Amino acid sequence: MGFIVVQECPQCGGPVELDEADRLLRCPYCGVNSFLFSHDCYRFVLPHKAGNRDLIFAPYLRFKGSVFSCDMEGVHYRIVDITRLGVPFKRFPISLGLRPQAMKMRFAGTDAPGSFLKCFSKPDDLLIRAERKSSTAGMGDVLFTASIGEAVNLIYLPLYVEQKTLFDGITNSPIAGLPKEGDIFSSITERRPGWKLTFMATLCPRCGWDLTGERDSVVLTCSNCETAWEAKKGRFVQMDLAVVSGDQPKTAYLPFWRMSVRTTGIPIASYADFIRATNQPKVIQKAWEDQEMHFWCPAFKIRPNRFLYLSRRMTVAQDVLEPNGRLPLKNLYPVTLPLSEAKQGIKVTLAGSAVNKTKLMPRLPDIRLSIKSPSLIYLPFRETVHELIQIHTHVSINKNSLEFGRFL
Repeated sequence: MGFIVVQECPQCGGPVELDEADRLLRCPYCGVNSFLFSHDCYRFVLPHKAGNRDLIFAPYLRFKGSVFSCDMEGVHYRIVDITRLGVPFKRFPISLGLRPQAMKMRFAGTDAPGSFLKCFSKPDDLLIRAERKSSTAGMGDVLFTASIGEAVNLIYLPLYVEQKTLFDGITNSPIAGLPKEGDIFSSITERRPGWKLTFMATLCPRCGWDLTGERDSVVLTCSNCETAWEAKKGRFVQMDLAVVSGDQPKTAYLPFWRMSVRTTGIPIASYADFIRATNQPKVIQKAWEDQEMHFWCPAFKIRPNRFLYLSRRMTVAQDVLEPNGRLPLKNLYPVTLPLSEAKQGIKVTLAGSAVNKTKLMPRLPDIRLSIKSPSLIYLPFRETVHELIQIHTHVSINKNSLEFGRFL
C-alpha cells in the first residue's frame, strides 16, 4: 500500500496531494506542471501534534520493490515492503506500523522546526535484508540477487523530550525514560543537511514545447520534436527514443528499455551468441551472427512474474522488433521504471531465458555486464476487452496487471 504526500505548488502555493510514486506535480489551481527531483532518496515527515515543542525526527529507512533470486533451479521472485529503524537506539519504536499509510505526510526540509537524527542504516544493508526475506524455503545456494523497481525512502517520526522522558510527537504519549546526564541526541544530529527537493519546469530543453507524461512518469516526452527526457542531477537529459510502428486500430504503445551490453564471463557479442548461450529452440540464421545483441525489459512497473516473462519474451523475439515509426501523439503508456532499475534486470533476464539451467546458472556469479547504448522503444499493442496483445510477437498483457503495477 502506498502513502499520500501533501506538497504546496511552487507557483501558487496551493496544496497538492501526491502518491509516493508521483513525480509530476499538476496543480489543480494554477494549472502549472512541475517535475519533482531529489539528488538522493526522498524524505518524508509524519505530521505531529506536539505544538511548539522542540522536535526530534527519527529516521526509518523503507524499501519497497521486487526482489529476484537465482539458483540452480531457476529464478525466484517476491514483492517486498520493509521498514527499518535508522538509528541504533533501542528506546525508539521498532516500527512505524500503519502510520505512513493512514496519515498524510510532507517532504522533509531543512526548515522543519526541529533536528533530524542521522540515518546509520545504509540502503545496501536494507536491500540485503530484503533479499534474505525474499528467499523461499528449500532454495539452494543463491547465485545472484537483484532488486528491481525498488523505492528506497526515508520516513521521519516526530518525537520530543520532556522531563527526561521521550514522547511520541503524534500521540503525545510517553515512549521511554532517558538518562539524566547529558544530551544523548546531540552527537547523532545532522548538522545543516543539504537536502533539496527540486521543482523542474516541464519544458522541452530542445524546442521549448510542453513535455508530457503522467503523475508517476519518470521519463517525459515531447510530441513536437519527438524526444524523450529523463531527470538527472537536477536537469533533463535526452534519451534515445524509437518506435516500432503499428497500423491496426485501437493500438496502444507500451515502453520498453532496449540495452546493448558488453559481457565478460560469457561470450555474448551477437544475437546468435545469446541463442547458443541460452539453448533457445531456434535455428540460428546466418544474419544473426552480425546482429547486435540487445536485452529488453518493460519500462513500466508490473508484477515480478510478468516482468520476467515480458523481458524474456521480448529479448528472445528481438529479431522481429525493428524500430521504424514515429512517436504517436496519443495512447502512450507512461514510463514508470527508470533505466537505472532496468539495468539490474539484465542478468535476471539472461537467467530466466536459459533453457538448460545446469549449463548457464553456475556461471552467473562470474558474468559481468556493462551497458553500451540504451534506448527507449515504444512497441504497439492491439487492445482487446481484457488484454493488450503485442502485434509482432503476440505477447499478451492483462490490463489488470498493468493497473496493479502502478501501485507497486
